[in-house]
Amino acid sequence: MNNPNTDIVSAKRTIDKEVEALRMMEDELNDNLTKALDLMQKTKGRVIITGMGKSGHVGSKIAATLASTGTPSFFVHPGEASHGDLGMLTQEDCVVAISNSGETKELSDIIIYCKRYGIPLIAITKNPESALGRAGDILLKLPDDGEACPLGLAPTSSTTATMVLGDILAVALLERKGFTKMDFKQRHPGGKLGSFLTKVSDLMHKGDEMPLVNEQTSLQEALLVMTSKMLGCVGIIRADGTLEGIITDGDLRRCLSPDVMNKKVTEIMTRNPKTIAPDVLAVEALNTMNTTGKGITQLFVVEDDKPIGIIHMHDCLRAGVA
Repeated sequence: MNNPNTDIVSAKRTIDKEVEALRMMEDELNDNLTKALDLMQKTKGRVIITGMGKSGHVGSKIAATLASTGTPSFFVHPGEASHGDLGMLTQEDCVVAISNSGETKELSDIIIYCKRYGIPLIAITKNPESALGRAGDILLKLPDDGEACPLGLAPTSSTTATMVLGDILAVALLERKGFTKMDFKQRHPGGKLGSFLTKVSDLMHKGDEMPLVNEQTSLQEALLVMTSKMLGCVGIIRADGTLEGIITDGDLRRCLSPDVMNKKVTEIMTRNPKTIAPDVLAVEALNTMNTTGKGITQLFVVEDDKPIGIIHMHDCLRAGVA
């Protein structure tokens, strides 16, 4: 078996080499970055990413990151481009071509097509004097510091630097556009990210689904409303429509007596109940329910103290909010 210490030394050497490449790229950043961002931001069509081999794999990730953060983008494989996919490119697009060496033959047809139809080309390469470097309208230079691979062959430091450069572009564009969490959610409706960014207004019951009665209602009538709405509570509203109190299943159990059904709702309701706003994240609503002393399972959603909806703990759990 290999010595674990040897593996750790190798791991640290790889990390150090890749960090060194990133520091070199940081030192070499110049006005071309701003020019590239200006071009990508003003592009009316799509930002097309292309690259071959490992550069292509990284390019696919960059395209996905751009698309998910507000910059319409997709990846075009250079081999497929030469067999019809060049038709995906329009004069309203811009192309970001990635090649560490800058001499990737498979990119030649895309480069020629860009030049023929005046499609702006951003070149990402370590070699400004390469075919890609010279052809690009804007050059974003990768560090020329070798690879972390001890053979100096496997793309390691270069792909890490390319990945980080893609993140730099995506984050800067996100900031320029004022991209918000809610914008992000629109592009990530599924999975944990989508559930985490779900708002109360996305899950709340509203309109006739809300269990509401006025303050003159008898408890017997209120119980019928509570039962029909199946949310484990009923809200009591004043004449002006503002929320005065709430009665829950627990409240009923705590006040059971022979004459309880003859009482008015105002006699047993909890006044000034916990409420929440519609634009709050559902995960915050769930946290409020869990941390309130009585262990509540529902919250009325209010605007200007008037109920516009109600959210139940089960709504949050069904949506994957936890």
